[in-house]
Amino acid sequence: MENTLNYILSLNWLNGENTSLALFMIGIYGLSSRRNIVKTIISLSIIQAAIILFFLSINNPVETAGTGLNGSIPPIGISLNTPVADPIPQALMITAIVVGISVTAVSLTMFISIYHKYGSTNWNKVKNKRGGFK
Repeated sequence: MENTLNYILSLNWLNGENTSLALFMIGIYGLSSRRNIVKTIISLSIIQAAIILFFLSINNPVETAGTGLNGSIPPIGISLNTPVADPIPQALMITAIVVGISVTAVSLTMFISIYHKYGSTNWNKVKNKRGGFK
């Protein structure tokens, strides 16, 4: 029992990958359980942020007690043998951030138009006012 408590209190499990998986699940829950259009858009943004966090934090060395490894110190001026971060995932994630912001902006613009036309933020009410799917 004490071993389990020490493991939980050590916070070794709290890293970028686990946090991104938790955020992803929160976003999926928001998509599946909410009928509000704005909450759906926010849930999509949460999922996008989780995916970006996962790709940026995967294989990042985390500081381990007693080993001296620290993934947060940049290898500037230390030596030429130090590993550096791969720039390809970073460039792809910056592109994903720009695309995500654009998708959110277009979604919110479409939401404003739907709200002015149908007067509701509920997916089902808007669908019923349009005549539903036939």
